[in-house]
Amino acid sequence: MIGFCEKCHDMVEYSVKEEKKTKIIKGKEIKYTGRVAFCSECEDELFVADVRDYNLQMLDIAFREQEKLISVSEIESILERYKIGKRPLSLLLGWGEVTVTRYLNRDIPTKQYSETLKKILYDPNYMAEILEKNKEKITTHAYTVCKQALEKIDNGTVQKTFELENEGKIDSFVKYLLNNCAEVTPLALQKLLYYVQGFYKAFQGEYLFKDDCEAWVHGPVYRNIYYKYKDHGYNPIEESNVNYGEINLSMPEKEIIDSVITNFACYSGKVLEKMTHIETPWRVTRRGLGDNEVSDMIINKELIANYFVGIKSKYNMLNISDIRDYSTDLFKKLF
Repeated sequence: MIGFCEKCHDMVEYSVKEEKKTKIIKGKEIKYTGRVAFCSECEDELFVADVRDYNLQMLDIAFREQEKLISVSEIESILERYKIGKRPLSLLLGWGEVTVTRYLNRDIPTKQYSETLKKILYDPNYMAEILEKNKEKITTHAYTVCKQALEKIDNGTVQKTFELENEGKIDSFVKYLLNNCAEVTPLALQKLLYYVQGFYKAFQGEYLFKDDCEAWVHGPVYRNIYYKYKDHGYNPIEESNVNYGEINLSMPEKEIIDSVITNFACYSGKVLEKMTHIETPWRVTRRGLGDNEVSDMIINKELIANYFVGIKSKYNMLNISDIRDYSTDLFKKLF
């Protein structure tokens, strides 16, 4: 990695380290884990735009979590779930027509506006009420599309809809993992899905599936997958009724999964749990919680993306086989 060092007056190689940071926002102390770049020649700190942007994102996430404000990814979920545009949603709520757009661009919503958006996210009946009350404020097409999306939600059970929304996609990855791993417990399966999601985003620039994982006591967990396989307990999953012939994955998807299987599935579920416990996404999401304190807090997808993109850069991963360097390093840190 190359950057300009003001002290050396030259383009130099630099290294990046994680660092605990504190920022005062609106009179409140916000703690977060950021990054600092150091010149490899004089070891002075230097400015790197990507590092600055990363720190701003981590600060934004930490502030929203501390103040319990809606996240950008949650706002995106509203638009996707109800098939509504940014401008129409703003108008339905009686806000300025670019308000939702500003929030998606990381403007911080007020507590009142945040609570309104959260209620819409988890209460489709409330969304339906607003749609009917203010439908004259949006186009007929926008109203019809949103109305149809609401009708597909079963009696307001938005959580069920959210979990099943992309079940077919994540199930394909689960089937592939079960079919290609010698043994995999429910605990290990959860962590493998998490690593597959993170590294696919880092290498391909896209999320593999839309499902969110939650920061449970034992690491990242995809709730709907947990309930499917929880009866296996700590034993390897054995599914006699799984039709592996239905797996339909692209070559890039298989390559990422194969690399994760090779470099992570060799460890037990408990080892993988310990690995995720020292990584930023799980730690940041559970900040302030006790070791055994139950939580269903969602690990922000952007947090996962930023972390694994950073890992790819830090370990200079040119090929997916380079994932081995990271998994080996994690194991050495723990044992």
